[in-house]
Amino acid sequence: MATSADPARRTDSFSLSGPSRRRVLGAATGTGLALAAGLPGTAQAADLPLLGTYDVVVIGSGAAGMTAALTAAKQGLSCVVVEKAATFGGSAARSGAGIWIPNNAVILAAGVPDTPAKAATYLAAVVGPEVSADRRQAFLGHGPAMISFVMANSPLRFRWMEGYSDYYPELPGGLPGGRSIEPAQLDGNILGAELARLNPPYLAVPSGMVVFSTDYKWLALSAVSAKGLAVATECLSRGTKAALLGQKPLTMGQSLAAGLRAGLLTARVPVWLNSPLTELYLESGRAAGAVVTKDGAPGLVRARRGVIVGSGGFEHNAAMREQYQRQPIGTQWTVGAKENTGDGIRAGRQAGAALDLMDDAWWGPAIPLPGEPYFCLAERTLPGGLLVNAAGARFVNEAAPYSDVVHTMYEQHANAPHIPAWLIVDQNYRNRYLFKDVAPTFTFPDAWYSSGAAHKEWTLDALAQRIGVPAAALRATVNRFNGLARGGTDTDFHRGDSAYDHYYTDPAILPNSCLAPLWLAPFYAFKIVPGDLGTKGGLRTDARARVLRPDGSVIPGLYAAGNASAAVMGHSYAGAGSTIGPAMTFGYIAARDIAAGAGA
Repeated sequence: MATSADPARRTDSFSLSGPSRRRVLGAATGTGLALAAGLPGTAQAADLPLLGTYDVVVIGSGAAGMTAALTAAKQGLSCVVVEKAATFGGSAARSGAGIWIPNNAVILAAGVPDTPAKAATYLAAVVGPEVSADRRQAFLGHGPAMISFVMANSPLRFRWMEGYSDYYPELPGGLPGGRSIEPAQLDGNILGAELARLNPPYLAVPSGMVVFSTDYKWLALSAVSAKGLAVATECLSRGTKAALLGQKPLTMGQSLAAGLRAGLLTARVPVWLNSPLTELYLESGRAAGAVVTKDGAPGLVRARRGVIVGSGGFEHNAAMREQYQRQPIGTQWTVGAKENTGDGIRAGRQAGAALDLMDDAWWGPAIPLPGEPYFCLAERTLPGGLLVNAAGARFVNEAAPYSDVVHTMYEQHANAPHIPAWLIVDQNYRNRYLFKDVAPTFTFPDAWYSSGAAHKEWTLDALAQRIGVPAAALRATVNRFNGLARGGTDTDFHRGDSAYDHYYTDPAILPNSCLAPLWLAPFYAFKIVPGDLGTKGGLRTDARARVLRPDGSVIPGLYAAGNASAAVMGHSYAGAGSTIGPAMTFGYIAARDIAAGAGA
């Protein structure tokens, strides 16, 4: 069971410190009410050059936007996708593309013992009362149909991420075997010249290999595990086969974004790149289009039926992060698409929308490597490592869901320094496991050390001095941890109690695959900061993905999905793909709602 010292298993709601959520949203409410009657400059917007008129205008070409556009097109509506970046795919294209959708056809065909009742019970337990039951049910009810729709109207196919547990599998309705799916391999040749405009991945797949998200847990073990070696061989075999066939193999987020874009090409839906949103266009209080910059000049694209905002979060907007989120925070620790600066959220607020969850993000411990942060998954979970704060003490179950680890860092940082934290490992760990893309026993790049992201010393005392923590405290912490590891039970923070904890671990380590002592010099420390996959707060929406004003009324014609909207997951995270699964589902819901209204 969780203890007061182990908030990693909490599922109740909480507020971060700093500017209070109530005060921030109150300010947004006041602004929204003042502008609800129409946008400043609406009359001038109407005089801009007309770029086109469509039934539906979609802002953003990520998973939410492209799913929405594909759905609208297949409902017989004309549609355009307006994209700020020079590439399509957004953060989804950069991701591992896990998709959490209970009861979808893929997992049911694989024999996953899911039911609507189990899923509803689990999601309610994870999210709590902060997210309305009707929104949760809309997600659960429409998600399976969305996956089937996408497979029927695009080249995308999906695989069950077998064994990737729900993040809280011990809660009622949780599944230790997991509900997540990921895209199957796709040949990028289907996009022709458009493939060059696909947003590149956050981490490139090793050259000559075809790798799925579920392969990485085994690739990390390829030096010490027969199965790991077999998986590495299979990845290489897939790559060789694809090369012989003249294919351009895509997996993970690259496959997802390419497959959705291929669906839009077939449906003849235009995607305007390099066309950032300036503001939403309202007529008589109804969303009737958008002002965008296209070919370097502003223009108006009109929407007869509705506008769907799927433009991502605000993770790269320093001012918004400063205003809404707890310190220390910044734009340098996120792996979200660089174009995500909250444009759709700000435009929606100007149109009178309420905002929710602006204090939160899809957090995860990150190592601030030179050039780009590294979102740390397996490395903090593999046996032989532990996290310590500035006092040299453990403070969390290192194998807990990544969002919970950062929530804990922020909660406890209010009382004592926990940011940055430090991941401590030894040479035995380094001899066994892949770390990021550095093979076991290989040296880390000099830039990791010169930047301060990594440190290496031959004694724990010297390492403590290097990272500025008390040497005696670090030695005591490691000694305590080593004793727990040898016994196989973490009585301090319960690492290994949950099935989820064992996903990124080493089955050869007994009695607990999560725990191994640190004993072999030299020792390493890696700086850990609050990274994220993107922010999770945005426009308040209802179960039909309609954008709401602070008084609960609907802004006619305006919809939102993905990270431009407040997440249906609230402050929690049900399983791998809890970002993309709801994003695609509410994009699907929005387009179908517009189509239903069009036929009324």
